[in-house]
Amino acid sequence: MSNRPSTLEEVARLAGVSTGTVSRVINNAPHVSKKSREAVQRAIEELGYVPNTAARSLATARRGAVVLAISSDDPALFANQFFAEVIAGVNAVIEETDLQLMLVLAASERGRSRLTRILQSRAADGVMLLALRENDPLSKIADEGQVPVVHGGRSLDRTPQYYVDADNRGGARQAVEYLISLGRQRIATITGQTDQHAGVNRYLGYREALALAALPDHRVTHGDFSEASGVEGMARLLDEHPDLDSVFVASDAMAAGALKTLRSRGLSVPGDVAVVGFNDIVTAQHTHPALTTVRQPIEALGREMTRMLVRLIDGEQPTSLILPTDLVVRESA
Repeated sequence: MSNRPSTLEEVARLAGVSTGTVSRVINNAPHVSKKSREAVQRAIEELGYVPNTAARSLATARRGAVVLAISSDDPALFANQFFAEVIAGVNAVIEETDLQLMLVLAASERGRSRLTRILQSRAADGVMLLALRENDPLSKIADEGQVPVVHGGRSLDRTPQYYVDADNRGGARQAVEYLISLGRQRIATITGQTDQHAGVNRYLGYREALALAALPDHRVTHGDFSEASGVEGMARLLDEHPDLDSVFVASDAMAAGALKTLRSRGLSVPGDVAVVGFNDIVTAQHTHPALTTVRQPIEALGREMTRMLVRLIDGEQPTSLILPTDLVVRESA
């Protein structure tokens, strides 16, 4: 039998956790679950593992880290209230742990290369992915990184093992059903990006509600969730479907843009055209008129993603979540 000292990696393998979790148990870090802590302690006793003093000193001085990788390189991203609220939720949980947060904008080749280097160098214990498009290369990079991965939302080409999402389809259906309940029958929509799960599912919710009411669903134009695309999309809808009496807009930012176009055309809201948005960001309360919208628990999305990732790092197996949405009625509908 070998007298070779046991290694940190062997302890992690026997305990069924990451090496980062073993390090945190050794250094008595606060955010390790009771189950993982006990598994590590049993493995240490069984293997007779003795932490190297120098390595322990280094581990104590160096905190673990997680990555939030966003599939965007838009310089205006930090002004986008959706992303700002997600990051606030992520940070709220990070502050309760001994982890550090790294933010990577990774839609470009340069950003993706940076994420690859971080994961290959073991500089992070886990990664959260946000705003992925169909066949997004970030999925493959994260899978090959051999660290726990949590998705914020789902992608069209796959359902990841661990994700936190909102009920986009149900929320959109509820929004359109509300317009129908007001007597609106010529209901248009401005969709989000059709290569993103959220954009497609909000569009499907729109179609579902109209199909159930036996109403037509051809008054459609596509946007990219930005205010500018709401301005342009509303103009296209009015040009192509001047008879429309209402519009479901797949984000509040686009809905704010749609309101600008309606005003510029001399149409009253909700008199001539009723408007419902999606997200319930702060902007929705300050448009003129204030937006009726679907409340998406955006900050909760960030918090739950991070909690799920911490549990995975600790060797647990959490269950993916779909967060509920609900309608907030204001003056635009």
